[in-house]
This record gives sequence, C-alpha cells and structure tokens, in this order.
Amino acid sequence: MVPYIDSHCHLTCDECYENVDELIEQAKAANVSKMMIICTNIEEFEKALPIRQKDPDTFKIAFGWYPEDALKVTKEDMEYLENAAKNHQIDVLGEIGLDYHNDKSYKDKQIQLFKDQIAIANKYNLPIAIHMREASGDCMDILKSDPKTRIIFHCYSGSAETLKEALKLNSLISFAGPITFKNNKQGPENVKICPADRILSETDSPYLAPVPKRGKRNQPAFVQYTVGKIAEIKEMDEEELKEQIEKNFDSLFAADQIQ
Repeated sequence: MVPYIDSHCHLTCDECYENVDELIEQAKAANVSKMMIICTNIEEFEKALPIRQKDPDTFKIAFGWYPEDALKVTKEDMEYLENAAKNHQIDVLGEIGLDYHNDKSYKDKQIQLFKDQIAIANKYNLPIAIHMREASGDCMDILKSDPKTRIIFHCYSGSAETLKEALKLNSLISFAGPITFKNNKQGPENVKICPADRILSETDSPYLAPVPKRGKRNQPAFVQYTVGKIAEIKEMDEEELKEQIEKNFDSLFAADQIQ
C-alpha cells in the first residue's frame, strides 16, 4: 500500500509537542511515511531538529518567520534563520508570505520580511512554503519576480484565477482539511483544476481537521481523509494519487530543483 504524505504539520507547536511521540506513532500506524514539520519560531525549530535526526527518512523541517511577526523579527532573528539555511538544518524555508486579514497597517514590513526571506531561500537553494491570506495580489506579484526555487502554496484557499497563475510558476499546491467541508465550494473546484502532478496533501496540524474529524485537534494521521477527498474529486484511484503525491513531495528536494 502506498503511504500518505503530510507536507505541513506543526508538530513542535505547544499544542502538539506535549504528546508528539504519540502523534508520530499514530501517524505511522495510519501509513503516513513522510511529514514536514513547520516551525514558526526558534523554540519550535530546535525541538524539531532531534526529531528529524532520529528519523531522517520520515521527517523534513521547514522554518521561517510568519508574516504577522514582521513587527518583531530582529536582525538577529534573520541571522539565525540564515545560519540554519547555511548549515543545512532546514529543508524548506517557510511558512512565509503575506497576511492582511487582521491588520494591513504594517503590510510594507510584511512585504520586506517576505522578500528578505526569499533572498535567503534563493541563496541556499531552498524551496519556499507560502502563507497567503487576503493578500493574493501583492503576494503573487512578489512570487512572479523574486523566487528562484520551487514554491509550495500551503493550504491553498484562493481563487481559481490565482491558482492558474500559481501553476504557471511551476508551484506545488497543497490542500488541507477545508476541501472536505460541505460549505467549501471553491476548494473542490481548485482541486479539479490542479493537475495531479502539482498536488500535495497536508493537515496543518493541529488546525483544520478534516471531515469526519472536524472539531477535533488535527494530527498527521488524519491526512488520509484529505487525500481520499482529493481522489474522489479528481475521480482518481487513491493509490495512484498517493504515489503521485509522494513523487511531488520528493521532487522538492531533487538536486535540479532550481527553475
């Protein structure tokens, strides 16, 4: 049986880390063979390092400064991130991007932080994982001009038009639990549009648990429900889809990933 891939899970955030070993065991029991741990601060990143060291075939690490942290990220923080990239301690730089949902007053600082982190990713040949919320125009303008490495659109929830533009950038599009929600009409439409060779699956644990686990704390083991929904929407054999998702995920780390 082909395994599942969780390309985006916050296993070292406070809510998950308290029983991280149990979550990992449950994921493996559910046939999840690869997980990318997303780290949004130094504490989470330093907790992730020994997890990957213990089981490098299973885990990848992504680390970057979240857009809403733009007001507090220091020069020292950026130096820390660059050192982590330089020393091959991270596999993906992210999640980074723009988020105008709560406050647009400092969007210039968000944009500068975003561009500065893309520059680090370019320098050290790291894929970037994108957080884009109510900022599609600015985010896409930057992504069309700045990155030189592969792009992952994490938990994609934008329009079909933006998705088509993202695909032109040779991006991977990651879908999460919301595509299983009954009131989400755009999500399934995006899945239909997205070619199978560009799709990733994720949980965004501990957030956005899929149906039938909605309302519970999400975990990597639940990625199976999202993958099942993707297969249903695309009218694909689920094993075939899982094989393609694994190929897509592995392609991020190929030596020839630079566009």
